[in-house]
Amino acid sequence: MTAHVLAVDAGNSKTDVAVVAADGEVLATARGGGFRPPTDGLDVAVSGLAGAVAEVFAAAGVSAVDRVSACLANADFPVEEQQFAAALHARAWGASVDVRNDTFAILRAGITEPRGVAVVCGAGINCVGMTPDGRAARFPALGRISGDWGGGWGLAEEAMWHAARAEDGRGGPTALMSALPAHFGLTSMYALIEALHLGDVDNARRHELTPVLFATAADGDPVAGALVDRLADEVVAKASVALGRLGLLDEETPVLLGGGVLAAQHARLTDRITELLAARAPKAVPRVVTARPVLGAALLGLDHTNAPATAHARVRRFYEV
Repeated sequence: MTAHVLAVDAGNSKTDVAVVAADGEVLATARGGGFRPPTDGLDVAVSGLAGAVAEVFAAAGVSAVDRVSACLANADFPVEEQQFAAALHARAWGASVDVRNDTFAILRAGITEPRGVAVVCGAGINCVGMTPDGRAARFPALGRISGDWGGGWGLAEEAMWHAARAEDGRGGPTALMSALPAHFGLTSMYALIEALHLGDVDNARRHELTPVLFATAADGDPVAGALVDRLADEVVAKASVALGRLGLLDEETPVLLGGGVLAAQHARLTDRITELLAARAPKAVPRVVTARPVLGAALLGLDHTNAPATAHARVRRFYEV
């Protein structure tokens, strides 16, 4: 068996896979559907990866690899990483299998060595950190039951809460009251609530309200602005705690910001994160990651195959062009 890595970045909505040679050449790539063990069951979720894996194996001319490096959504606890790794190993795609939460892919994609902290804000919010000696910092990231606040879905829900109360008099005024229903061509929050409840507007489209929230904040609405500021506080709280756990508060350390909400680089959010980090973690170096996370999965795989620095640089060039 030649020294290849199967890199897998599997999110809730899509999966990217790649076969990477020992010298960093990307031999084949493919995209598949989402990876959702909590709703589909682990066997079904892993079977959903099989088509994309078969595609890249055929294109790369291999039947298996030395190492499977998989960064998977819903791998929120070490026990889940172990369960997922066992399920992947049973597929015989690689001699060894390493499974991590998908947030680690974004972190590794943004750093030149496995050292730093990443905060990801997409549909949800999560934070991880790592050091070259193998230590890691992480959070369960299961929503409110694990102390989380934020993420695109949560922001949309908060925006609707304030807008609904503004319209019926339970809360103070906010431009969100008209901006949110207007996004769907509706004239009131009552109409939007009814449309979501009855299914006239697909509930999954609620995430579309997050950009509306940021636009309303940029126009000066104090309620929307307060939600954006609270998200910045949460991002910095997570990053600061992770840096502290790893003993990195006193060292210059990259703090990577990823996911759709943070990668959009909304001025108010980005500026407040930078300001708060400077106060709470002065040595932190914030940076937005826009590379596809499968790059991070590939680099994590190469980290464990003793690949030379030139190999890391080669795979990075492929994905950062």
